[in-house]
Amino acid sequence: MNQSADQNAGHPLSAPLAPVPGSGHIFDVTRRLSTVDMDENRYLRIDGIARHLQDAGVDHLAHTGALESHPHWIVRRTVIDVLRPITWPTRLRVRRWCSGVSPRWCTMRVRIDSEGDGGLVETEGFWIHMNKKTMSPSRLADEFFELMSTTTDDHRLHWRQWLDAPLPPTDGTPYPLRRTDTDHFRHITNTAYWHAVHEFTADATELTRGPHRFVLEHNKPIRFGEILDVHADRTDGALTLWFAVDHDTRAIAQLRRLEED
Repeated sequence: MNQSADQNAGHPLSAPLAPVPGSGHIFDVTRRLSTVDMDENRYLRIDGIARHLQDAGVDHLAHTGALESHPHWIVRRTVIDVLRPITWPTRLRVRRWCSGVSPRWCTMRVRIDSEGDGGLVETEGFWIHMNKKTMSPSRLADEFFELMSTTTDDHRLHWRQWLDAPLPPTDGTPYPLRRTDTDHFRHITNTAYWHAVHEFTADATELTRGPHRFVLEHNKPIRFGEILDVHADRTDGALTLWFAVDHDTRAIAQLRRLEED
């Protein structure tokens, strides 16, 4: 299946993310945009957005009292819609809520608004609750499930892969990994993938000059010491990246234009 920009309009790759709900549990905080997360144009970088998503997830768990009972999560897919770029200096309003849930995983929406410049980033992550000892999905506590259910009617969430194009036959580009890229699962961190996405999409300005969407899906973990190659394929409306170890696809990312309202 070729994941190009001219897919059917009904495909999730082109579908808008769910709006902010009118009621239910929404985690709502403000934070300052740090200079470490801005690019050469003073825009909030894509890997900086990923860090804010990670921090918001931990802070949300702490806020609900679920950090001890639900400490370990793996992100299977992240969708980031940059609708209007966020420019430093600014303060960010970060809202996080559940848009779909099942007994072992959930999709979490995060909306990031910036003060003053009108910047707006909409995101959604597919989060799997993990048992670290068995490295398998673990059931959510009933009270946590009920709290997440207050902002969605989808209580039977299923995984569906969006990006499944085969690895292209062309050679990839080596991408060195660092010890600082490793998490407590001994996997390469989610943010490290976004560092690579930022590097390989920096020249795709025809895709990023208007509203655009990044999607990153993880198939298998990458461990420190493995030799990672990044393969790229570009079409008129999208840039796709494959993260491969010895020609085995571990993750796929795509940058694509979004239709303006």
